[in-house]
Amino acid sequence: MIFTMILTVLGLCLFEIISSIDNAVINAEILGTMSKRGQKWFLLWGFIFAVFVVRGLLPWIIIWATVPSLGPIGSLTATFSNDPSIKTAIESSSPILLLGGGVFLIFLFFHWLFLETKNFGLRHEKFFQKNGVWFFAVISILLAIIVWYALKINSMLAFGAIIGSTAFFITHGFKENAEKSEQKLLSGDNKMSDLSKILYLEIIDSTFSIDGVLGAFAFTLSVPLIIIGNGLGAFILRKLTIGNIDRIKKYIFLKNGAMYSIFVLGIIMLGDGFGIEIPAWLSPVITFLIIGFFVIKSVRFNKLKLQ
Repeated sequence: MIFTMILTVLGLCLFEIISSIDNAVINAEILGTMSKRGQKWFLLWGFIFAVFVVRGLLPWIIIWATVPSLGPIGSLTATFSNDPSIKTAIESSSPILLLGGGVFLIFLFFHWLFLETKNFGLRHEKFFQKNGVWFFAVISILLAIIVWYALKINSMLAFGAIIGSTAFFITHGFKENAEKSEQKLLSGDNKMSDLSKILYLEIIDSTFSIDGVLGAFAFTLSVPLIIIGNGLGAFILRKLTIGNIDRIKKYIFLKNGAMYSIFVLGIIMLGDGFGIEIPAWLSPVITFLIIGFFVIKSVRFNKLKLQ
């Protein structure tokens, strides 16, 4: 039990760091245009907001929305309760959350695979990017299949899949707008104050954190464990943002590792949503293996480049 909890927290921490690399790069570039005082304010208050408000409130609100009968306090403490009625409520409602989260993560992966610019870590990635026009066809057919099978079980389960796809397109729109706004912030004629930049970075962080929070439910339904794991990952990432972001960028296939982890976690959540029993240790172990593979691949690539 204790070993599984520690493994889960470590897996959550790693997943939070890797899935937020793009956010860290944006933070580092914009922080470079700010004063030292502004940077310190962001690292202190930004961290408090990122951990206790975004990564603290969001999973709690998601559980509360999925199982309204638990109430606000019950949603936070449910996983540590011995009350059989609470356990039954979570088990009966969690498939809706898991299926929605799984759809979100799988859509996220396919968008990266088909449409986003990337360093090609595996051979098939170039083929999919050349055929990016098929992205919307693939996810539409996939959603139709998932909803069809979900309807055979429960209409609310199918609704969860629709919510997952809706969340993907909403957050994707915000991310696209963030990329455009980033270019304006980095332009030489930008007159935005440090406070305005900090507020902007917090909005961006909130948008990017949704990936990590939803993916966290593939590891556990325990809100306290999610807060600890994601919070620890967010803390480490903030430390890397100022001093070591250039070193992180040298691992050019880290984003690939993050996206394949997201894909596998999405499949695990779909399986859980449809009632397939999946052991708790599987998500963190697979995350470590996938990330480790692409870290090694990045190191080998850099060595070959130096020869």
